Amino acid sequence: MGAPDVENRTDRLDEHTIRNWARAEVGVRGVITGWSPEAEQLLGYPAEWVLGRPATEFLATAEESADADGATSVVRHRNGRPVPCRLSIRPVESTGAGSGTDARWTVTLVPAGPPESDLDRALLEALFTRSPVGLFVLDPQLRLMRFSSAAEGMHGAPAEGAIGKRPTEAWPDFSPELVERVLSRVLDTGEPVMGFEKRGRPPGDPEHTHVYSVSAFRLEDDDGRVLGVADAAVDVTERYLAQERLALLAEGGSRIGTGLDVMCTAQELAEVAVPRLADSIGVEVLEPVLMGEEISSGPVQPGAVLRRAASRSRRTDTRPGAYPVGESSTFPPTSPSSRALLDLQPRLVSPLTADSDWVLSDPVRGRRMLEEKIHSLMFVPLVAQDRALGIATFYRWGEQGPFQQDDLTVATELGRRTALCLDNARRYLREHDSLMALQRSLLPTEPPRNNGVEVAYEYVHGGAGGDWVDVVPLSGARVALVAGSVPGRGMETAAAMGRLRAAVHTLSDLDLEPDEILARLDDLVRRLADDAGPRRDGNEPPQDAGSDAPHAGSGAWCTFLYLIYDPISLRCSAAGAGHPGPAVVDPDGTVMMLDVPSAAPLGLPGPSFGKTEVTLPEGSVLALHTSGLLQARGGDPEEAGLADLLARQSGSVQETACMLTEALVPERADEDAAVLVARTHALDPGRVASWDLPADPAIVSTARSLVTRQLTSWDLDEEAFATELIASELVTNAMRHAKAPIRLRLIHDLVLTCEVFDGSSTAPRLRHARTTDEGGRGLFLVAQCSDRWGTRYTQQGKTIWTEQKLVHDAGEPALTARVRVPDGHRARPSSRCRIRCSCRRRKQSDRRPEVRRCRRRTRRGNPSLVRPLRSPCRAGAAPWAARATDVDAARAATGRVTP
Repeated sequence: MGAPDVENRTDRLDEHTIRNWARAEVGVRGVITGWSPEAEQLLGYPAEWVLGRPATEFLATAEESADADGATSVVRHRNGRPVPCRLSIRPVESTGAGSGTDARWTVTLVPAGPPESDLDRALLEALFTRSPVGLFVLDPQLRLMRFSSAAEGMHGAPAEGAIGKRPTEAWPDFSPELVERVLSRVLDTGEPVMGFEKRGRPPGDPEHTHVYSVSAFRLEDDDGRVLGVADAAVDVTERYLAQERLALLAEGGSRIGTGLDVMCTAQELAEVAVPRLADSIGVEVLEPVLMGEEISSGPVQPGAVLRRAASRSRRTDTRPGAYPVGESSTFPPTSPSSRALLDLQPRLVSPLTADSDWVLSDPVRGRRMLEEKIHSLMFVPLVAQDRALGIATFYRWGEQGPFQQDDLTVATELGRRTALCLDNARRYLREHDSLMALQRSLLPTEPPRNNGVEVAYEYVHGGAGGDWVDVVPLSGARVALVAGSVPGRGMETAAAMGRLRAAVHTLSDLDLEPDEILARLDDLVRRLADDAGPRRDGNEPPQDAGSDAPHAGSGAWCTFLYLIYDPISLRCSAAGAGHPGPAVVDPDGTVMMLDVPSAAPLGLPGPSFGKTEVTLPEGSVLALHTSGLLQARGGDPEEAGLADLLARQSGSVQETACMLTEALVPERADEDAAVLVARTHALDPGRVASWDLPADPAIVSTARSLVTRQLTSWDLDEEAFATELIASELVTNAMRHAKAPIRLRLIHDLVLTCEVFDGSSTAPRLRHARTTDEGGRGLFLVAQCSDRWGTRYTQQGKTIWTEQKLVHDAGEPALTARVRVPDGHRARPSSRCRIRCSCRRRKQSDRRPEVRRCRRRTRRGNPSLVRPLRSPCRAGAAPWAARATDVDAARAATGRVTP
């Protein structure tokens, strides 16, 4: 193709190529005796039309041949157009007996293009002899016809051995199947193909694989006849390697640091580097990184203890790495690793010599490197913000060849990316530990003792810190079950949860109904949000279009559920604010979801809060949970099968709580989850005593007698005196300041509860009377003689209640006070107030016992001086110091009286 004459062309081609040209045989008289298919294809005449006819009939006229040069003959095509050809005439060996009548000549016709200029010839010659582009010319049967000098150098095969062969035969190591597949498509479709890649190892660099970018296009003549296909190849190995490095860095950016775990991040680096960059890798990190501790800036001194975080190798017949993951290790002081950690600069060691001091001084790594015949290494310190977190070591022993400087650049970039992710993981671990410590300090450690319910709860920490469940003891042996969830993550969320939990305990002491608790909490959340200012954390609840509800970014909000259970009446009341309702399991195994009136979360506008009340049979199971328990099922209890799980529960409440979290919470939880399981119990009726009292002042003494007899039946003689005092004062106040009905009730539970109900809603007020005041000390005495007291309002009136700790139930030793009583007085032991006057009328001097120092049984446990009682005992009055000016004796003399 493109040779100046037939002779030059044939000199470069073999017989196989020549046989594919158009041929005709001509006899002595110029008659055509032979016509090849190639001739038929060239001129369009079939053989039956040509054979036996003079050859001159197919030659063009003088006018048609006027533009042809001397080396070109013009032949007429069947359609009448002239076809310039170069002719080659050779005699055919005669088979006769020497006669010349059967002599024949073979005429070879080679289509001639337009006249070539010197520039065309020079260009064609340069493409095949001096161009760095490998040029291949193949016939329609994909047999090589000619290729350039650059192509010959690429494949390392001389032209004499490759001409006439297909690529699969000539160069089997240069992706020949791919090449033939692409070239066949080009011949069939005529569409050129640009930039497909083939690979091979040229003879000039047999140890490395080179990549060639190949373009192919079809060759046609003026009539559109397919002459063959051309293949141009360019060595793009350097560009390919650069692209591979960029792709590796891009992959490292997307795969390294997908999580906030130190070990996982190190393993991601190993998976990215092996086998594309190295044959094996080992990643060591400093121990403070694994612990989430602070790292000092600057170099790492030799001898620092590191721990293997990740290993990976192309070998599958042995464990990757010299050290197992998690084992601690050190580097010799003279090793490149120690120097890299000291100056925080990466290092390339190529080639590796077996007699190096640092190899011999490291028996574990050195022996492994010699066994694997490692020839080059890279040591890359993992540095973030001038803090060394560890080091990554890359090894090569395989066919990739030694590491180059470009490989060190790539490894350094991967190490920088890994170091940033490791530092993020370290900071997250530190904040996670701080959050866990804060949350543990804010959450209840264990459920409080309560005879009304048997409670257990489980927490699953997912990093948020805003979910909690709680049990709050209430007055009258009642108990409150709480579940709440503050959206968001981190320390602020945990702190907000702690504030709300403390507020719940404070509001619970007010003995409010569940809906009133929610209303006051809603006001508190709004005030806290206003004080905190607007912020957006991406945890806004779903809102309808056109809603006036503010986004969560403008203030805090939370979901909340509050439930009160009374073991005496077996009544349960509940109210919720955007929180999942509790599940109730009856003793027969029936499961229902308690229908709690829907309301907006706390802190967001919505309808007023409502409550629901139900009666629970003894032995029912209540399950309260946060939305995180159902995070894997979209928060739908039915889809999660919560009812089915509860229906199958048959163990303790602790086993049920564990079963729910294990079955419903995924192993890697994104949200916190909290679940509380409680089994209800009824308080023994024998532990509750209640009396309806008429509105008659004379009934006060009867009330004291009733209290004394009841406490004696409960074997609580030591609490009788203080309880008499409390009941007397409360009943007296009800007679004076309230209205009927009046009811006195004693409850013997973990504490001794004394309650007085009246029909008035007037709030009692604790006063601090002066020395000269005759009254106003009733509630003061009640407060001093009890551990807790308060007021509970109902629609019919109010209940004033007190609680006294039972000494034998609390496990506290009784304290002893030594009191000297004058002659003529009689004293008897009492647990709360040991001083009683046994006389009716005596002189005032005789009714002033001298009291020594004693230890008061208080929460502080500080000693106090017990003063004598100064007021005389009036005739007909109750024989206790209820009207004493100084009541410290009634509170402080808690020991037994020694006569």
